[in-house]
Amino acid sequence: MDIPKIKYSGRIKEISVAGGAVTVGGETSYPFHLFEGEMPHRPMIAMEVFDSPQDEWPQACLEPFTDVMRSPSAWAKKCVEKFGVEMICLQLAGADPNGLNRAAGELIPAVKEVAASVNVPVIVWGCENDDKDAEVLPKVAESIQDKKIIIGPATDKNYKKVGAACIAYGHTVVASTPIDINLAKQLNILLGDLGVPDSQIIIDLNIGGCTIGYGLEYTYSVMERQKQAALSQQDEKLQFPVLCNFARDVWKKREITLDDEKLGDKKKRGILFEAMTGCMLAIAGADILVMRHPEAVRLLKNMINNLTK
Repeated sequence: MDIPKIKYSGRIKEISVAGGAVTVGGETSYPFHLFEGEMPHRPMIAMEVFDSPQDEWPQACLEPFTDVMRSPSAWAKKCVEKFGVEMICLQLAGADPNGLNRAAGELIPAVKEVAASVNVPVIVWGCENDDKDAEVLPKVAESIQDKKIIIGPATDKNYKKVGAACIAYGHTVVASTPIDINLAKQLNILLGDLGVPDSQIIIDLNIGGCTIGYGLEYTYSVMERQKQAALSQQDEKLQFPVLCNFARDVWKKREITLDDEKLGDKKKRGILFEAMTGCMLAIAGADILVMRHPEAVRLLKNMINNLTK
């Protein structure tokens, strides 16, 4: 009996990062539908590293990193060498004007140290304040020309400065829009008009606080629509790999922070919350997933391995 199969007319673009060392994207079918098409590059997992200690984290997240949290380069090395992740995402939380409000000059040393300490692609993520990121991220791009990195988020408010820096220094830009494929398409068009090549764009549909139990079904449907438009409707401006930076929101949820024995072990609760959210995002079509807890990373890697055998 012949099993009915969908014939796809589109393909997700393959984006090479880190100077061509790693490639993401390239799917010719819906996520993990290996019976209908190709998935030449499995979803990749990046682990968070911060430019400054995160003492307010839940204890479950502090435990694996207490020995390295005050050294971003040591933190990154541990994530790669001990926990086996394929990317590092350096979060420049210290740039936040509502926090430490660090200038670019204070942040660049950490960026350089992290990039030099690992042999995997590095994502540098701003503080998500449009004006501050427009000030900091171009200087970061200029400071690290020798090692190509992924820089984001570029939004409709700061894409000209962030995008121009990525053009000038050959980095990949993450185009970030708030859970709307029409806005995502428009920002990709704007970046293209600016001169950013398609080969240097990854999209972030900015799932925000959407996790298991908190609107994930809406995020899933938007990611699903992006894949449908890219693969079935040949929408070239949506045929880009997707990054999901979700760990920060997971570990802020009420169900994780509550001290309630009825909800089960607090540590396991948080790990499963993160792993399950990552699982659903991978199935929805994420190509890069930014995570925090090493055990959640292990669980998601096992799932990806099982689905791509």
